Amino acid sequence: MSSIIKWAAVAASVMSLSGFVASNASAAVTVFGDDHAQACYQAAKNNLNRQTDLDECSQAINFGLLQSKDLAGTYVNRGAVYMTMQAWPQAEADFHHALELQPNFGEALVNLGAAQIGLHRNQEGVDTISRGLAIGSMEPEKAYFNRALGYEALGDDKAAYFDYLKASQLAPKWAQPREELVRFTVHQQ
Repeated sequence: MSSIIKWAAVAASVMSLSGFVASNASAAVTVFGDDHAQACYQAAKNNLNRQTDLDECSQAINFGLLQSKDLAGTYVNRGAVYMTMQAWPQAEADFHHALELQPNFGEALVNLGAAQIGLHRNQEGVDTISRGLAIGSMEPEKAYFNRALGYEALGDDKAAYFDYLKASQLAPKWAQPREELVRFTVHQQ
């Protein structure tokens, strides 16, 4: 018996779906560094999107004496702040900088994939998130959620459903994946 997944309701537009990427599903990276790096981490962790938050991140990157790993993490955090502002190209650039410093940085890859989805490069984003998940992510539920958005934009409802379900299972208190799941109906054949 196979399952077929169909819409239970009209789907939201891709533009509003990409907003979910920005507002709730970017992953912050803990860094050890100066006060600017810590403020940048807190901004990313708390989904803040003020210019002062970007300034803190930029201060840490440009003037901090961060080790390579912490510098890469700060680029990821600044990229996460950019994503909350839906500044997709800037976010993408920061994730690429992080990957130049740490090529196998799962968090940088899953966030890069989310930014690519925000830029409507959905297949590229799905592939990038999949690579990040294979390497490992500290918050895989966010990666699955963002990959589901990419799959949904590509018209792959079955893959989207299973990624929303996985995100919901990994983070049962996170309402957003459950809210997305209610739009789907599973029919057994």
